Amino acid sequence: MSPTTPPAAAPRRLTSQDFRTLGLSALGGALEFYDFIIFVFFATVIGHLFFPPDMPDWLVTIQTFGIFAAGYLVRPLGGIILAHFGDRFGRKRVFAFSILLMALSTLGMAAMPTYASIGVGAPILLILMRMLQGAAIGGEVPGAWTFVAEHVPFRRVGFACGFLCSGLTLGILLGSFIATIINSIYTPEDVAAYAWRIPFFIGGIFGLVAVYLRRWLQETPIFAEMKRSRSLVTELPLKAVLRDHPRGVVISMLLTWILSAGIVITTLMTATFLQKLYGYTAQQSLAATSFGTLFLIFGTAAAGAIIDRIGSGRFFTAASIFFGAATFAFYTYAAVSLTMLFVLYAVMGLAVGMVGAVPYVMVRAFPARVRFTGLSFSYNVSYAIFGGLTPLAVASLLPINPMAHAYYLLLIAALAFILGLYLMAKGDSVESEVGIEEFTERLATSS
Repeated sequence: MSPTTPPAAAPRRLTSQDFRTLGLSALGGALEFYDFIIFVFFATVIGHLFFPPDMPDWLVTIQTFGIFAAGYLVRPLGGIILAHFGDRFGRKRVFAFSILLMALSTLGMAAMPTYASIGVGAPILLILMRMLQGAAIGGEVPGAWTFVAEHVPFRRVGFACGFLCSGLTLGILLGSFIATIINSIYTPEDVAAYAWRIPFFIGGIFGLVAVYLRRWLQETPIFAEMKRSRSLVTELPLKAVLRDHPRGVVISMLLTWILSAGIVITTLMTATFLQKLYGYTAQQSLAATSFGTLFLIFGTAAAGAIIDRIGSGRFFTAASIFFGAATFAFYTYAAVSLTMLFVLYAVMGLAVGMVGAVPYVMVRAFPARVRFTGLSFSYNVSYAIFGGLTPLAVASLLPINPMAHAYYLLLIAALAFILGLYLMAKGDSVESEVGIEEFTERLATSS
C-alpha cells in the first residue's frame, strides 16, 4: 500500500486523548528545548565571562559558538543510546529520562563559576554541561516525533509532528522572550555580573515541571502492540537500521540538514547577526527574533497540516522556493528600518516553518520495530555535523562575505527543492504507513 493511499476503512478522527497527548508532548518539548537554546541568546555575555579578557572578540565569538556546537556533537551518542532503550523497552520511559537529564544540566549551568573565579576550569565545566544537554536533546526530539506519530491516525501524522515542532519552537520563543526581559530590566553590567544566570535557573525549574507532566502520558499503542505480540526488535536496533534501511537514513540526514540550517541560522544566530552586522541594539534584535519566531510557530503547524493533504514531494518542491526567496530578502533588506525588519522576519518565520514537515517523512522512513533508532541516528548524526558546524562555518565566512549566511540558506533551499522532486518520483517507496493503523492493517492482512 502506498503512503498516500488510505485503507479501505476510514481512519478515525483525533480524540480528546490524542489532543491531550499532543499538548503534553509539545509542552514538555518546549520546556526542554528552551533549556537547550537559551545559551545562544547570551552567547556574547557568556563568551566574555568564560574566556580570558584579553582574547580578541572574533576569537571569543568562534569559541563560544564552538561550545554551543559541543552540545550538538555529543547528540548522536546520547540519542542512539536513548533510542536503543526506546525501541527495546518503551518510548515513554526515555521521554521522562531525557527531560530530567536536561533539567539537571541546565541548573548546573546556572550555578557555574566563571573564568575570573576558577580560570580554565570554567570553559571546561561549561562544555561538560553542554554535552549533557546535548545527550538529553538527542533522545528528546526523535523520541517525541516517534511518540506522537504512533499515537495518531496515519492521516494526521503530519499535523501531529508539525504541532510538536510548534511546541519545540515555542521553547525558542520562550527563550527569546526571557532574554528580552532580562536585557530590558537589567543593565549590561548587571547581566554580566549575575542576571545571565536567571534564564538557566528558570529553565531548570521548567524542566523539572516537564518531568512531572510526562507522568500523565501513556505508552504508544504501536509499541504496546509490538510488546504484546512479541514482535520487538531482538538484535541491536542500530545494526538493523544500517543494514536494512540505508535510503531512509540518507534522506533523513539530508532533511535534518535542512531543518538544522533553517533553525540555527534564521532563529538562533540571527539575534547576534542583527547586532554585529545590521547595527541594531540587543533589545531590538531579541524583540525581532521573538516576533519572527511567533510566525515560525504558525508556519510549522501549517506545514504539518498541509503535507498531510498534498504529500511530501509537492510540499517540499513548493515550500523550498518560498524559503529561499524569504530568507534572502530578509538578510538583504533587514537593515533598511526597524519596521522592515519586523515585516521581513514575519515572512521569513512562515517560510522557515517548512521544517515542521520534515519529521513527516522521517518517521515514515523506518518501520515501527526500529523507528526510534533509525530516526534518532539519522537526525542526531546529521545535526551533529550540520547543526554543530554551521555556526562555526558561517561565523568564519562572514569576514570574507557579509552575506555568507544568506547564500548558505539559498544552498539549503536548493537542496529542499531537489529532495522534493525526488520524493515526488520515489515517495511511495521511501515512506511507509505510520500511525495507529499500522498494526491494525498488518493484523487484518495476516488474518
